[in-house]
Order: sequence, then C-alpha cells, then structure tokens
Amino acid sequence: MATITLKGNPVHTNGELPEVGSKLADFSLMKNDLSMASLADFNGSKLIFNIFPSIDTGTCATSVRQFNAKASTLANTTVLCVSRDLPFAQKRFCGAEGLDNVVTLSDFKDGSFGKTNGLEIVNGPLTGLNSRAIIIVDENGIVKYTEQVSEIANEPNYESALAAL
Repeated sequence: MATITLKGNPVHTNGELPEVGSKLADFSLMKNDLSMASLADFNGSKLIFNIFPSIDTGTCATSVRQFNAKASTLANTTVLCVSRDLPFAQKRFCGAEGLDNVVTLSDFKDGSFGKTNGLEIVNGPLTGLNSRAIIIVDENGIVKYTEQVSEIANEPNYESALAAL
C-alpha cells in the first residue's frame, strides 16, 4: 500500500507500482471506439502509461497535453493515458484540445488495471479512482521506470520519465 496525499491529506492506494524489471501484467482497457485494448496490441512499441484520476481536472489535463506534445518526437513510443473516465469524456477532451499523439484508455468497467498495478485509491474523496503515476515499459513489456506521484495535485516528472526511454 502506497501513501500519497491529496492537497496534503494522506490517502492510500491498494498496493505498490510494478517493480522495475518485471513484466507488466496484461490488461483490458476500453478505447474511445468502445473496443478493448491489451498489452499485446502494443507489442514492439515502447509505452508510456500516463495514469491519473480524471481527465476533467487541471493537472490531469495538463499531463495529457504535455505528453501529447512530447510524444510526437519519440521514436517507436506510444503514450497511453489511462483513467477511470468514460471513453466518451476522454474522446471529447482530446477532440476539443486537438490531441492526437496520445491514446486514451478507460479503466472504468472494473478498475482491474488500477487494482492489478497498485494504483487504486482506497480511501478519501477519490476512492476507486487511479492515482497519478507513470509506468514505462520497453518493447517487450518489461517495466523500465515507475513514478507514483506523491501529491495527486502535482504533475509527474516528465524529464525523468522520458530519460528512462
């Protein structure tokens, strides 16, 4: 269980992020067209998982914009923005913002991605949502970098994440 904060107040997740060097567990997340995506769909590509509570908050929206801007310069890399938002909200946000260098994926059905990867917030006002975190995997699905953002209202460390690629 990780302890993080929301506006300085302690909250907890259901576990810890995957260990660097481990294989990321397969997942089933919903795409904007309501089809499902799994780890196998991204074989051969480096992946940046930008995980956050909700795309409709300022910091979450900023992280999607930042990774969208940076993703266009990354070779063989896909940025996956994961939240428990409905796919419709994710699609609306990216369409309104003109963001086309990231892939949004929804964990809304059962939260299994968050639960499996130690991201589910288990107490406080955001209970049930995923914490703000970054997970980077290589072309073979091996975890190369993780960051559990200690204060939910803060942005992730983009430079450290990108350096891990």
